[in-house]
Amino acid sequence: MNRFLLTHATVVFADEVRDDVAVLIEGDTIAALDPASSAGATEMNLAGRTLMPGLVDLHCDAMEKEVEPRPGVHFPLDFACAQADKRNAAAGITTVYHALSFANHELGVRNNAFAAEIARAIHDWQPHALVDNRVHLRYELTDETAPPVLSALLDAGHAHLLSFMDHSPGQGQFRDVEAYRRYLAKTYKTDERELDDILERKAQAAKGALGRMEALAAQARSRGVAIASHDDDSPAKVSTVCALGAVISEFPINLETAQAARAHGLATLFGAPNILRGKSQSGNMRALDAVLAGVADCLCGDYSPAALLPSVMRLPALAGITLPAAIALVTRNPARAAGLADRGEIAVGKRADLIAVKHLGGLPQAERVWSGGKSALSAHFDHA
Repeated sequence: MNRFLLTHATVVFADEVRDDVAVLIEGDTIAALDPASSAGATEMNLAGRTLMPGLVDLHCDAMEKEVEPRPGVHFPLDFACAQADKRNAAAGITTVYHALSFANHELGVRNNAFAAEIARAIHDWQPHALVDNRVHLRYELTDETAPPVLSALLDAGHAHLLSFMDHSPGQGQFRDVEAYRRYLAKTYKTDERELDDILERKAQAAKGALGRMEALAAQARSRGVAIASHDDDSPAKVSTVCALGAVISEFPINLETAQAARAHGLATLFGAPNILRGKSQSGNMRALDAVLAGVADCLCGDYSPAALLPSVMRLPALAGITLPAAIALVTRNPARAAGLADRGEIAVGKRADLIAVKHLGGLPQAERVWSGGKSALSAHFDHA
């Protein structure tokens, strides 16, 4: 059995930071802290490093770009899965939910059949993976054709999180219809007539959305799959998704909605790239403002998983919160929100998902990463 001792690290626990702590790993589990005996364990000196739980990313769109780096240019799916896996390990992410959009009226990898292929490829790659790769099904509720595809993935055990998103004109992230047109035109390089067709189909299909959502939500609950809602824009929307069994509110677009989500017991999730950039790409509520207002429970990599670690390490200075509170936004809180009780903190009996962080100048980087007690990254920044 794999047995090693991490020594002299500054360790971020759930409620405190302690210097010069030894952490004993046996197999895939944290076996002891400052053990009286570690006979037979391989020792690794982490002096000058900060040891924290591996990051948990509930919403990462980056797989779509690994598969389709340019419009219409597709890589083999095993290759794309391997590259995404390595990028997440390098970012210190040990549990990632690859967010795949099922929105058949859109183009490229958001075609339902293609998105389902990617979901199955992620499942098939996992035996070879460095970190824990999971599938987040994003259902565009204006798509009448997706439910059978999503149902099959849920039945097969190829899905771990289901979210509902509403990109019908005038809703959620794109309340401004013209802003949505500009987004579609820029993202999918399509002409005005095709844009008109997409928007009209979405508006018509939205009329039967609630029944489709109810059926999928019931199936997800029966499978133990967590449910999220995307771009909630009002307390009324929060009430609707709560009735479906949602436990996560992704990217609530304003303070009132974020407060309503938390009042209903939902975990709120915002984008870490928003912290680095200082603003939302669509002009909605800033993630930093959510943290300052005390309504942010989780941060995610969104379109840039590498942003997760440096963003959260900035928060003590930016928001005046403790380092454990900042780290909880990307470890314990998202793990709990998704129902993963075995990870997200450094404690005896928890899964040995760990990262050793080194500061290179002012930039924190994952130098070593362990996923389930196995080495996923060894970058060796000793020269820095």
